[in-house]
Amino acid sequence: MTATLSERARAHAKAVAALTASYAAIPAGTQVRLAKRTSNLFRPRTDQPQAGLDVSGLDGVIGIDPIARTAEVQGMCTYERLVAECLPHGLMPTVVPQLKTITLGGAVTGLGIESSSFRNGLPHEAVLEMDVLTGDGQLRTVSRSQHPDLFFGFPNSYGSLGYAVRLLVELDPVRPFVGLRNVRFSDLDALAAAIETIGAERSWDGEPVDFLDGVVFSLDQAYLCLGRWVDDPADAGVAGASDYTGQQIYYRSIPARARDCLTVADYLWRWDTDWFWCSGAFGVQNPVIRRLWPARYRRSDFYHRLISLDHRFGVAAKLDRIRRRPATERVVQDVEIPVERTADFLRWFAEHVGMSPIWLCPLTLHEPVRGSDPDSSAPGAAQPWPLYPMAPGQLYVNVGFWGTVPIAAGRTDGDVNRLVEAAVAEHAGHKSLYSDAYYDRETFAAMYGGQTYAELKDRYDPGHRLTGLYEKAVGRR
Repeated sequence: MTATLSERARAHAKAVAALTASYAAIPAGTQVRLAKRTSNLFRPRTDQPQAGLDVSGLDGVIGIDPIARTAEVQGMCTYERLVAECLPHGLMPTVVPQLKTITLGGAVTGLGIESSSFRNGLPHEAVLEMDVLTGDGQLRTVSRSQHPDLFFGFPNSYGSLGYAVRLLVELDPVRPFVGLRNVRFSDLDALAAAIETIGAERSWDGEPVDFLDGVVFSLDQAYLCLGRWVDDPADAGVAGASDYTGQQIYYRSIPARARDCLTVADYLWRWDTDWFWCSGAFGVQNPVIRRLWPARYRRSDFYHRLISLDHRFGVAAKLDRIRRRPATERVVQDVEIPVERTADFLRWFAEHVGMSPIWLCPLTLHEPVRGSDPDSSAPGAAQPWPLYPMAPGQLYVNVGFWGTVPIAAGRTDGDVNRLVEAAVAEHAGHKSLYSDAYYDRETFAAMYGGQTYAELKDRYDPGHRLTGLYEKAVGRR
């Protein structure tokens, strides 16, 4: 039986009370963290503080308002759960990150992106209000008018200032299907020019574009995947909707099908079944193994658990040594490059890293930038997000690459990632912090709002009980 709104609200209040009580029970001076067993981060979780905050009961949807097109959700609620509750109302979050178990709180305190980001920006731009348990143990309601410094400084703080307990977020209307058009480009400059055109006109070759991402298979074989809302597969020019949750693999369909169609739910999770293309590392793309591999385990969080086990026990490295293969470096990154520099960056990447496929996802901050500048009394004044400063009006392309490369003779683990960081800076880009980072403190502070962050840290976590952003993202290098 579905819980009523009042029952969910009472359950939420009880869970918040448990969270704040667990914080109060931790001795002063002790560093704290969330007591959770899962993570979508790709960096080592060593030297974690032992005291964990009780987040049980904070993983649900409190309510959906189909008239206002908003959802009130708990911080540990996954996008999988929120989408499941939104779709019956004909709604979806404005941006749905690709992987099912990313949480609302995680996407806001970190970063999230998907194919609606070229028009809707990033997940934190859809937040109207949050309750945040800050590092000083206080529960604060923050918005563009309440504690605006924390509201705007929260994205990209990765839980180093506090944890989102409740979020009120905007929703978008949906239609039953997404029609896809996969357009090939043999020239990267032409591809970048097409992204600029679509970003400006929200259309391509006479057809509207509601979703936009792409894949680079090689320098002369790249695709933009143009999605648009349709009411029937016939409207997309195909006989029926495709299913990539079984034996078919989504990314392989891109060069094979000029036109395609998916239900809205299957479209939102099209990358999750095979973790983009990374399921191949586990043999799941082999037709024989795929038929035997249970469908309930063909999802990103299960693959992530396998990777975590490998990191813990070093199975792959041991097998490589037995097979006399060279040691490898993990290169798992998402970077934002201005669209006019994207083709050059991709050519640099092909020459110096050589990993493929590569995911492309255009994005721009929501325009006009919503909210108000806390330093200005003028409502609606533009306010950048200081811990991940992106220029309003600038179209970027997220470039995602995930895998390993052999460590060349004379090099050490981390050298390729350092090259990537330098190249991103040279191309006027930004790098997400969910994975390995190698910046020194001065460079890191300059790139990720150092002075603003320091002021927020002193204001909302004066005892520094939450691990600092540099310590979380880079470690103690």
